[in-house]
Amino acid sequence: MSIRPLDLRDLPNIYRFRAEAVSLDTARAFTRGNPLGAAGLLAYINPARHIYSAVADGNGGSLLGGITQTRSDTFAKLLYLAPSSHLDHPDVPALVENLSAEAGTWGAFHVLAEVDESSDAFAPLRKSGFSVYAWQRIWDLTHITVQAPAFNWTRVASVDLSAIQGLYHQIVPPLLHPMEPQPNKPVGWMCNEGVKCYVNVTNGVYGTMLTPLIHPEATEVGGKLSALLGQLPNHRNRPAYLCVRSYQAWLEPVLEDLGAKATARQAVMVKHLTRLVKDEQLVRAAQPAGVSVQPSRMSRIERRK
Repeated sequence: MSIRPLDLRDLPNIYRFRAEAVSLDTARAFTRGNPLGAAGLLAYINPARHIYSAVADGNGGSLLGGITQTRSDTFAKLLYLAPSSHLDHPDVPALVENLSAEAGTWGAFHVLAEVDESSDAFAPLRKSGFSVYAWQRIWDLTHITVQAPAFNWTRVASVDLSAIQGLYHQIVPPLLHPMEPQPNKPVGWMCNEGVKCYVNVTNGVYGTMLTPLIHPEATEVGGKLSALLGQLPNHRNRPAYLCVRSYQAWLEPVLEDLGAKATARQAVMVKHLTRLVKDEQLVRAAQPAGVSVQPSRMSRIERRK
């Protein structure tokens, strides 16, 4: 089977497989829809992103896959694999390796993928070198009752970034920091009652995705999340979702009490493209020009009696 970049000759396959694409970037799927749909294909003209798709031809069929990276990130994300009916094909790992190699040329250290536990994509991703580092569930907030704004949420400013990074270090386990870097831009919303509630917001034509960092000591979390929905300026009538990672699982009963509906649990997977080298090496110290080093001299050592 040969693997090559996707081009115009593959448009019939894109059209044929659009209903069989398995999305591996959940936030993107909930906010922008099918990765092989019209809105998904428009991402190819976004200059702020690296994006690459490949097709594997031969052995009686074709396989498609895509990968993307925001230029400021140290990781890339698998976008999709298609068709879902051929994910047991023995050449799927080779296609994933091709996509990962492209991400390596962008400077990515890791490739991430999010997949339902029951998905046919789970096993081939494991064979391709991916391992599970967390679990997540997406909660549909569309039908919860939006409360009056008893809690005030404000847009994050540059002066707030240090405090939000401190909140991140209190919540996200250190082992996950390479895959989930700390917020480095003043984006998102924070609650007025101290720096214990921060939410990043991703908007798209199909919905809004909220990614929270909420300290376990925060009070009235349900009311605060409900108030946030009423204050988002571009929410309108689009569906709203909230992503809960396994290290914030305590939020799930709160969302259930609000009336939110959970989707199937997903595995959050990572493939490492680099490794930390710990081998010690001798390095010759450079001597500045024009500087000479005189050896110390000791004529004798007298021993006291």
